[in-house]
Amino acid sequence: MKENIDAFLDAWPSIQEGIVVTLQLTAGGALLAFVLALALGLAARAHNIVIRGSARAFIEFFRGTSLLVQLFWLFYVVPLFGYLIDPVLCGILALGLNYGAYGAEVVRGAINSVPQSQWEAATALDFSHWQRLRRVVFPQAWAEMIPPLTNLLIQLLKGTALASYILLQDLTFEIDQLRQTTGNTLFAFGVGLVIYFVIGYVLTLVMNALEVRAKNRLGTGPSLREIFSLAPTDPRGLEAAKQ
Repeated sequence: MKENIDAFLDAWPSIQEGIVVTLQLTAGGALLAFVLALALGLAARAHNIVIRGSARAFIEFFRGTSLLVQLFWLFYVVPLFGYLIDPVLCGILALGLNYGAYGAEVVRGAINSVPQSQWEAATALDFSHWQRLRRVVFPQAWAEMIPPLTNLLIQLLKGTALASYILLQDLTFEIDQLRQTTGNTLFAFGVGLVIYFVIGYVLTLVMNALEVRAKNRLGTGPSLREIFSLAPTDPRGLEAAKQ
């Protein structure tokens, strides 16, 4: 066991570099996926059949094909046409396109879940279409879409492990190097399991905080300050406790 610990300590600088690459892929892929999800989710609801049809075709294509195959196409096939893509950018594009297509369905479903009465109320206030969407509909839809987007974000994090197939020295690559050094598969991939879990858990906490904030702004939940407060903040709860 001591030999494994020593090998881990020696490999730690390289593992840290792998973590940085994984975080770059996660952050870049998530940002691209979120922008695409918003654009495609709204386009899929458009009245114009060309815009709606194009959005649906894009969504179904990237949802219906393998992320690994998309990654190989960007890294190995696209250069055959004279366009060489940096490996990190290639990974970000593949992750963003794939999970953006899944996220588009989350956005579309969340917007559709907003009661029709909310649209009608905004129309009665003489809001334009984009004002209705931005000031009334989207804040309510945002609170609904955060939980499924959190799941997609964690899946995207795990999807970055495929980057080792395009010669990126990400966390999975460095963990495999540790396995070859120690010859102990259980130890090496146990370390990888813990690191991925920590990163995923931190991302989940951040997304949960966003969800709490979004619901609090709608008046349907406590604020972050109230959640972390040690003293009760509900006056009715204080009165009930006194009685």
